[in-house]
Amino acid sequence: MHFLADENVPGLAVAALRAAGHDVLWIKEVMPGAEDHAVLDLAQRERRVVVTADTDFGELAFRSGLPAQCGIVLIRLDWTDPETDDRTIAAALASRDDWAGIFAVVEQDRVRVRRLPPSAGQI
Repeated sequence: MHFLADENVPGLAVAALRAAGHDVLWIKEVMPGAEDHAVLDLAQRERRVVVTADTDFGELAFRSGLPAQCGIVLIRLDWTDPETDDRTIAAALASRDDWAGIFAVVEQDRVRVRRLPPSAGQI
């Protein structure tokens, strides 16, 4: 899978995804300090699923209607146990082969999934 990890995704989680064989661009490495809309634009252009802990991406897709058909995965963990968090994130991302058009919220014990609105643009 091709992911675009936002700056707020811990480095250990990025490393775990890469170790699992995923192609992961990390904003902290490629565009430090980038605005959320620029991150979303890059994900759209490169057809990468956004992985983030920032709720603003839901706002951009659902309220602002910015193109987001690349897919967005919002991580909502307590970040107290990095090993468990990394496993939770990796398992959640491995649970589907196609995140395009999906907005998901990953929590410790579940993944909530809903379709992005048509106003979120097309790839």
